Amino acid sequence: MKMIFAEYLVLSSLVLGVQLFLYQTQQILFVEVNGTAKIHCSSKEKMEGGDVFWYLRREGEKPTCIKYCLDYLNVSKFACKHEAHLSTLEINNIQKNETGIYYCAYIDSSYLLFGNGSTLIVGDSYTDSSWVMLLVPFPRGRQVTGTANLACVIHGVSSPVHVSWCVSGELQEQGLTRSLKAKDGSLVFINHISVPMDTWTSGKNYTCEVKFNSSGTSVKKSTRYLEAPASECSHYIVPLAAGAGLLLLLVSLSLVWTLCPSTLGFKPRVSASPASQEHQGGILYAHLDFDSRNRNGRTMQRPARGKRVKP
Repeated sequence: MKMIFAEYLVLSSLVLGVQLFLYQTQQILFVEVNGTAKIHCSSKEKMEGGDVFWYLRREGEKPTCIKYCLDYLNVSKFACKHEAHLSTLEINNIQKNETGIYYCAYIDSSYLLFGNGSTLIVGDSYTDSSWVMLLVPFPRGRQVTGTANLACVIHGVSSPVHVSWCVSGELQEQGLTRSLKAKDGSLVFINHISVPMDTWTSGKNYTCEVKFNSSGTSVKKSTRYLEAPASECSHYIVPLAAGAGLLLLLVSLSLVWTLCPSTLGFKPRVSASPASQEHQGGILYAHLDFDSRNRNGRTMQRPARGKRVKP
């Protein structure tokens, strides 16, 4: 019995020792329209070129197989270049509709193994209606428990963009991205991250960087936690009390004027329409809830509520 168990351990270690993993080190590529894209896929173990596939997942669609490296059809568009530990997909005369995430895949025994994916953006995603905004939590005093949700909203783009987060200059992992399609065909992306509340309230700077094309320029929006006003203001109690009394008097007179205008000999005034909120610095303080669910277990999106303020 012990001999059988020992043989099982040896065989298991051999199987694990030759397990193949695929690595796509190009997290994102920008290529101009009509250009050539080269996407790499590597492995520490030797790969057979005929067992390599390439899949493309466009925004809002399922992954589809676009190239089997043993297939020599349509080589003018897609070409596979293979070495012992590296497989490269070349895409010639690339167009904007070929923007998406490219995955390499390899047949290992009876399994199809996938790489981690490389995002390819073709052309420029920026349009005249594009803008970027940060959504950050409301200040809540000295709260240090729970989770803080921060979101980077990219509005009015023609194709996917690259979003990254930095915390006090240190690059963080990519956030979770959700996409919406507007009536005019433009796209809206919401990339959000969740951080511990004590990390958010520590005063570190959070920066969302958005890249639209291969020019190297980007749009950055930064923010940090602003602590709620302190309560150490006892020397303001008398002025505040006097101001509150005056405000209460004004409110009472306003109500009498509005509800009983005939007793004062005035006609009630019609309230002016509220002024439209303007874009002020690209930061919106809001309550973010990405995990709300209804009784049926379906995900519901609560509307973010708040007001824009200057950074």
